[in-house]
Amino acid sequence: METPGPADSFRILTWIGIIEQLQRTRAERLLKGAGLSYPEFAMLSHFSHGHPPEKTVTGIAAAMQQLQPAVTKTVAKLVAKGLVTATPSAVDGRSKALRLSDEGRAAFARGVAALEPFIAQAFAGWTAGEAAQLFAGLDRLKLFLDANR
Repeated sequence: METPGPADSFRILTWIGIIEQLQRTRAERLLKGAGLSYPEFAMLSHFSHGHPPEKTVTGIAAAMQQLQPAVTKTVAKLVAKGLVTATPSAVDGRSKALRLSDEGRAAFARGVAALEPFIAQAFAGWTAGEAAQLFAGLDRLKLFLDANR
């Protein structure tokens, strides 16, 4: 099996970056209608996976590879909106235990609903097999990148 050359591999990563920028710009516009910023939606998505259901700012920053002050700012906005609850940590009195609230689950669902028409349009004309093949390749790349942070 022949592996792709450096130029092809670089091109793939460049295209992924371009795709991310294009979809993020569109998502930011669509999420405004759901009352969410893109960082808030991304964090609600992180919370919605629920593994573990209780999170800390430090844990979120590490998982999402963001600076702690940026995560703190987004968490504060989500807490102020009632989308995330913050209680003193039983383990470390200096940190807060963060959980997705029922309102947060509903807001995340509204965000997903706001994005669904665009997503459907983006994948119109794709077969289920084509989508599955793309997902398999992207998942393989994501797993490698996640394991090699």
